[in-house]
Amino acid sequence: MQRKRYSPGRAPGTLLGLGAGLGVVLGALTGCSAAGTAEDVTVDAKAGAAATPVAPPGRYRTLFEPCGAVPQAALRELLPGTVALSDAERAKALRGTAAVTYDTDRRVGCTWTADAADGGSHRLVLDVERVVSYDPTVSDATRAQEVYTRKQLAAGIAVPTTPPPTPTAPTTGPTTAPATGPTTASPTSRTSGAATTDPTATHAAAAGAGATPTGGATTGTPSAPATTGLEPRLLGGLGDIAFVGDALGSTGGAGRQRVVSVVFRTSNVVVTVEYRQRTTGTAPAPDSKELQDRAQNLARLLADRLEE
Repeated sequence: MQRKRYSPGRAPGTLLGLGAGLGVVLGALTGCSAAGTAEDVTVDAKAGAAATPVAPPGRYRTLFEPCGAVPQAALRELLPGTVALSDAERAKALRGTAAVTYDTDRRVGCTWTADAADGGSHRLVLDVERVVSYDPTVSDATRAQEVYTRKQLAAGIAVPTTPPPTPTAPTTGPTTAPATGPTTASPTSRTSGAATTDPTATHAAAAGAGATPTGGATTGTPSAPATTGLEPRLLGGLGDIAFVGDALGSTGGAGRQRVVSVVFRTSNVVVTVEYRQRTTGTAPAPDSKELQDRAQNLARLLADRLEE
């Protein structure tokens, strides 16, 4: 039998053909794998986009030292009884007493007291709280506003509410607002002057709630009439929002005591300045305007300190 002749080029050609076929198959498999990876990445990206946004943190991380925050000159004005003290007693009174706290980055305070020669006294209490929200969806500033609002309500100052919507139906007569009750002004309009709420109702609400300023119980209700402009009210130009409270009460016998509180919030920090004066015997009641002016001046000084 005659043998077949060997062709050197046939076998390599066959191998090349097989290699090409395998390359096509592998390429197809690689393409499928790549497509699957791209789809997985797309799904993961969409899942990440649906995550709940985190509320921004508060502006402040620490607090200043309270007893050293008030200048000595300001303390001498706020505590006139220190003039009659000896140098050692005056230095001790102006040094103040720090409040007991477990975290000075969260809350600090200081108290100063000076007795007068006529038996009266002045007392200054400073409280500074840095509010932190443990809910990632609620900002620190929002929690601080809740703390501030509770203090405002305790002072007998109503929180502004959203006015009812204006009717859109056409009318044939003069346009007048419906008699649905008094409308509370917005915070912007109220900060430039006296509060627009009924002072009688405001004082009654404060008395009914039994609210007292920070630092101790005081008998009585806010005494300054609304016509004087010294009634408890919102203040403008102090922090993000602020108010002043004023209450006059008795201390037993013929003594009188007036307590003025100025509270303001800046971002996630709430500052309370409480200034009280006590008189004895037949001495006149402490002057409301004088105490309010002094407390407001100190509050503005502390607001500037927070900006440093």
